[in-house]
Amino acid sequence: MGDTSSQGGVAQPTDRRAGTKRFWALALGSIGVVFGDIGTSPLYAFKESIHHITEAGDRVVQRDEVLGVISLMLWSLIIVVTLKYVLLLLRMDNRGEGGTLSLMALVQRTIGRRTPFLLLIAMCSAGMFFGDALLTPAMSVLSAIEGLKVIPELEGRIDPFIVPIALGLLTFLFVIQKKGTSVIGALFGPVCLVWFIVLGALGVLHITQDGAQILMAISPHYAVMFLASHAVLGFVVLGSVFLCVTGAEALYADMGHFGRKPISAMWTWLVLPCLALNYLGQGAMVLAHPETLSNPFFLMAPQALQIPLVILATLATIVASQAVITGAFSLTQQAVQLGLFPRLQIINTSAKEHGQIYMPQINWMLLAGVVFLVLAFKSSSALANAYGVSVIGAMITSSILAVIAVHRIWKKKLWLAVLIVAPFLVVESVFLASNLLKVPSGGYVPLLIAVALMLVMWTWVRGTKILLTRTRRDVSTRDVFKGLEVNPPHAVKGTAVFLTADPEAAPTALLHNLKHNKVLHEHNVILNVRTAQEPYVADEKKIEVVEIAPNLDRLTMSFGYMETPNVSRGLSLAKKCGLSFDIMHTSFFLSRRTLLADGKWGMPLWQDHLFIFLSRNATNATEFFRIPTSRVVELGSQMTI
Repeated sequence: MGDTSSQGGVAQPTDRRAGTKRFWALALGSIGVVFGDIGTSPLYAFKESIHHITEAGDRVVQRDEVLGVISLMLWSLIIVVTLKYVLLLLRMDNRGEGGTLSLMALVQRTIGRRTPFLLLIAMCSAGMFFGDALLTPAMSVLSAIEGLKVIPELEGRIDPFIVPIALGLLTFLFVIQKKGTSVIGALFGPVCLVWFIVLGALGVLHITQDGAQILMAISPHYAVMFLASHAVLGFVVLGSVFLCVTGAEALYADMGHFGRKPISAMWTWLVLPCLALNYLGQGAMVLAHPETLSNPFFLMAPQALQIPLVILATLATIVASQAVITGAFSLTQQAVQLGLFPRLQIINTSAKEHGQIYMPQINWMLLAGVVFLVLAFKSSSALANAYGVSVIGAMITSSILAVIAVHRIWKKKLWLAVLIVAPFLVVESVFLASNLLKVPSGGYVPLLIAVALMLVMWTWVRGTKILLTRTRRDVSTRDVFKGLEVNPPHAVKGTAVFLTADPEAAPTALLHNLKHNKVLHEHNVILNVRTAQEPYVADEKKIEVVEIAPNLDRLTMSFGYMETPNVSRGLSLAKKCGLSFDIMHTSFFLSRRTLLADGKWGMPLWQDHLFIFLSRNATNATEFFRIPTSRVVELGSQMTI
């Protein structure tokens, strides 16, 4: 009678407990990874917003101005994060995965092809994200370390050490990436949980001590009146108000790791209330004590707790930076799999946890960029001029894709899809226009980063297409084997696997093997590894074997864009599908092309040279596709592009 473990079709207490335990584990993990970036915005968002007013008039900030700025921040969080990301975008998942590239792949699968418009949106989004990935660690860590300035014992003496301390912490963070994020990851949730509780507690402290009149800022009336009465200055302030929603893209991008429900629950019941309370508390304190305008966040803490608050803020910014770095690795992996980037080395740092990867080239590029930004800008206030431009660019690309998704995937009429997303596009367009005012004073930096990366992606896509078109001019594999029936070459025992990007054209390695060695194996396999427009492909759908001639099979391996291609594992699955071979008597033939530039095949000469540079620095196919190295034979050829 007490056994409740096996009544079919009914959710049992044991199952419910396991489900509840998993939900809270995911929720705790999401607090650090998903909300780490947006959670550190109180360090600088209100300070930078209110400084525009004091700098413009060189006067004491008025009550209605503080209420107006706080109201703008609160309603930005509600409209941009809650309504757009939590209520709309989190419902647009690609088999559980989120993010702009996942949404692009989902829309692309619905349309049936990758259109130039979708490609442009994907490149813009990826380029803008990398600008954010460089600025977030620099901005967050500098803001935390600058908290040392408010400590009386260090005031005036710590300034020369701010930049070196920040550089030391950032360098350490990037150096330990190769060890994997599991150790740091275990601290993500608990550290940020404490951080958000402290944010809320500091806010409540000052709301109760300095006057509850700040609660009037919850009304959007003050936001509207501030913009109406301040005209140009209000427009400038919006550029810094936007800093309070930087990191919102992570809610969507990290959905595959934690799920929609844990992310939505933590935002609604923990993160949003704590952020709102903290901003209200900063506003209440500034109204009661205008002298705290210099650094309102750290001055919220009693003097005895300021050093612990700096330490906690530093830990929180390290978590935020780590989350952005991990996101950059994940996005790059998707871009490589979707054909937007050349092959790059991907190292799995955990045998148990999916998605924990390390990409050396990206890691060191990010470190170099972050060090340059810290040395160039030297303070969080200077960096604030560059921060935000790339973030709003990424947000607008996701809104544009959302219109297509509502129309094509949710099957809504186009006018209704536009009507649903238009309010977000309007708000984001205003934020974009405001942030563009920052371009002359530093906002050009993320734009240059985005343009440079878009140029790299466009060059890679065009060059790859040109190579594929030229390869298809060659003879097909079927025709080659028909010709061999008339004049058969010498046959040798074993299996030959020829890796090719185009399964229809005869692989260059096959042609060279016949031309120079004049031999053919008794069993031949044309192997094509393709990327599906979905994050993961089930094992039973990964393999497709087609016999195209006697002793010749075409083997197609399909991997999701969130997976690392693994030919060795794919071959073991192919055996179950009836492909017979002995790995010890199998040779893998790869074509290694030496590319020469002539500027006559569709790209200008400079772009040819860029494509050749990218090709030469791409990760070796043997390593990237996890092919047994002892069985690989590479045959070279030259081709002009």
